[in-house]
Amino acid sequence: MIRAYILGVGRWRHGNSSGFSRQALFLAVSAFLALVGTKARAQEIESIPKPEAPIHGDAKNGKRLYDAYGCYECHGGQGQGSPLSGSRIAPEPTHFGSFVRYIRMPSGQMPPYTSRVTTDAELTDIYSFLQSIPHPPDGKKIPLLATPAGPEKRK
Repeated sequence: MIRAYILGVGRWRHGNSSGFSRQALFLAVSAFLALVGTKARAQEIESIPKPEAPIHGDAKNGKRLYDAYGCYECHGGQGQGSPLSGSRIAPEPTHFGSFVRYIRMPSGQMPPYTSRVTTDAELTDIYSFLQSIPHPPDGKKIPLLATPAGPEKRK
């Protein structure tokens, strides 16, 4: 009887089914969600383009999508990133396959953008926008940022 009570059967027999049925329901729902999540992730991974595929997207539409999806909120308007929010993603974004994989299944605080939210064509456009961002000028060539050579020039 004690063993049956520990397993929850005792509560089940005495009419108080809340403990056992909640546990069983929780386990069943958890198992179902794990199975569905695994299948969905497998489909997402299969949709990631191969490294050899050339990237042809609309950078202008990519800029519009970048702003519409709120990418700028963490990564900045030019993909420059911030130590307090998102990482630098432009210029020279990571390889397109890695880019899509991270967007579909990110780590950290970034929310996932599954294919139901963002299509592969939209990601191609966003990637093209990030590729179109020019490199910033060298800090040594900006007069305001140039430091004087010695103490005599600081006067």
